[in-house]
This record gives sequence, C-alpha cells and structure tokens, in this order.
Amino acid sequence: MLKTAIIAGLLVFICYGGNWLFGQTMIERPLVVGALTGIVMGDVRTGVMMGAALEAIFMGAVDIGGALSAEPVTASVLATTFAIILNVDQKAALALAVPIGVLAAFISMFMKNVVMNIFAPLVDKVADENSSKGLTLIHFGMWFLNYFTFSLVTFIGVLAGAKPMQTFISTIPKNLMAGLAATGGLLPAVGFAILLRMLWSKELSPYYFLGFILVAYLKLPSVAVAVLGIILVIVNAFRDKQLLDIENKQSKQAKQSGTQIVDHTDDATQEEEDFFS
Repeated sequence: MLKTAIIAGLLVFICYGGNWLFGQTMIERPLVVGALTGIVMGDVRTGVMMGAALEAIFMGAVDIGGALSAEPVTASVLATTFAIILNVDQKAALALAVPIGVLAAFISMFMKNVVMNIFAPLVDKVADENSSKGLTLIHFGMWFLNYFTFSLVTFIGVLAGAKPMQTFISTIPKNLMAGLAATGGLLPAVGFAILLRMLWSKELSPYYFLGFILVAYLKLPSVAVAVLGIILVIVNAFRDKQLLDIENKQSKQAKQSGTQIVDHTDDATQEEEDFFS
C-alpha cells in the first residue's frame, strides 16, 4: 500500500503541478488523470471509465470570482485508486469524489490566500533587489510547496485512509450503497447542467434538443452523437465561409462601383469647366 500511496501522490504532483508549469497543457483534466491512474494501477479500463465519468462531473466546475469549485485532480486520483485497489463500486466512488474535490479546493484556497501570502514580503524584497535568480528560486520553490501539499494529502489519504475506507465500505448497508450508486449516476447530469447553464443560448438550443432526441428516442451511443456533432460543425463552418466569401465579394463590387461613379463625376465636372472657359 505504501507503493500505491507514493504513486498516487506522484500522479497528483505531475498532473496538477505540471499542468501550469509549461502553460495550460490540460493534463489536469479527469479524463487524462483517470487514464494515467488506471495505467499505473494496472486497470486501464476502470481508469478510463472513471476518468470519463469524472470529466462529465467536473467539466462545468469553474472558479468565477470568489466562487469555490471542486478540485478535480486529487478527487480523480483518489476516487480511481479506491475503485481499482479497494474494488469500490464505480458509482459509489464517483459519489465519494465530489466531497474529496471540495475538500481539496478548500486546501487550495488556504494555500493561495494564507500560506503563499507569507512569502509576499520576500518576493517584494527580491524584486526590489532586481535579482532574477532569486525570483526564479522563489517562484519554483512556492510552486513545489503548493503542489507537494496536494501530493502529501493524496499520499496520506491512500496510505492511512485505505484500510479505514475499506472497513467503512464493508459496513455500509446495501440500501445506502445503492443510494450512493444512484447519486453517482446523477452527478454527470449535474456537471452537464452546470456547463449548459453557462453556454445556453437560443442559437444553440436546436442542437441541444437534437442531441436529446438522438439519445433518448433513437438510442444512439455517445460516440455516434459526437461524430454527428463534428459533422454539423464542419457543415456550419463551410456554410459560414461561403457566406463570408459572398459578403466580401459584394463589398468589393460595391467599392469598385462607387469608384467608377466618382470617376465619371470628375470627368463631367472637368468637361463643364472646359466648356465655360
């Protein structure tokens, strides 16, 4: 279990910390984190399935202003690890992922607003000294401290929380476990609802209802609906390009026509001046 805890901690550090190290690389998304966890834990199928389900939950979780959303990396690693190592039902593991993500988000808020502010005077001092080397060391030192904290939380959660979690799960009544499974099945719908609330518009509503009909009544799988969506995007892109070309052509013709009218007017004015002279 110690090896598993170390691997889980390293996954969080690499996926969460490495995401912003070279820019936004998207390796912190649950779909990627779940797949990587499944690879290193020896169950790729469960990792991919957990990652896809967690992506549906957390894709609408966005920090806006002072709003606090769940942190997906820690939740994805712990939930996927529990599902693979402890053989927890996948839907029950999904239900456990949300409170874990909220707890990790509070830790992130504490690190950014309290711990990192302790180093603010040191940053100002080094900046006044115009020491680029000192700023670089402080920057990467604070980066390591911040993401190492999440790795440590994950390490402790897997190492110390594995046996208690397994004991706790074994004592959960079947009815309660069924309720957790049902809740886990509803969470992706909540994630899509949050995302849809931000993206909803009258122009996009026909595509939403089209997708609903294809899935609910025609029973098409998600892959088929996704491929159909890509086809619609390509068709709309070609149509928009044609409309743009027509507008540019009409605008060019209008400019040429206006130029010709101005030229004729100048010729007429010159003829009048020559006549009266």
